[in-house]
Amino acid sequence: MKHDKLIRLVLASLFAALTCVATMLIHIPMPATNGYINLGDGMVLLGAFLLGPVWGMAAGGFGSMLADVLLGYAAYAPGTLVIKGLMALSAALILRALHGKTAGLVAGAAAGEIVMVLGYFAYEGLVLSYGMAAAASIPGNAIQGAAGMVVSVLAYKVLYAVPSIRRLSY
Repeated sequence: MKHDKLIRLVLASLFAALTCVATMLIHIPMPATNGYINLGDGMVLLGAFLLGPVWGMAAGGFGSMLADVLLGYAAYAPGTLVIKGLMALSAALILRALHGKTAGLVAGAAAGEIVMVLGYFAYEGLVLSYGMAAAASIPGNAIQGAAGMVVSVLAYKVLYAVPSIRRLSY
């Protein structure tokens, strides 16, 4: 039992690091919003699919938050922790409810990305006091979300075919 918990902790840490790196290295600036588009969402969703709701939520939230802090977007860090955590949680729960089928992957990824887009709109509008100007980030976040969906579903299909990864996954 302790061995399984240790493996989950290590895998969650690995996915947090992968999320942070994917966010930081694959980084396309969006001058209109003073933000950026990245492929970190793909790692958030992939971690959720492989690790399940609790560990996936922790990995996605902390990895994304760390990237915000390291890239100089500390004002977004608290929101990112919650938003990306909820994104991973919703994706994993939907995949579980649909018994791991491809439809569950797609539905879970779509729901997670909707949480992300609406979460950042609310965070920027209410917490950062951008008001309705926060709507300017919706198109960029939607593009990032679509890329994250494609990356996560394809990567999950490839990785889940490997017996040792399938055995370790949630």
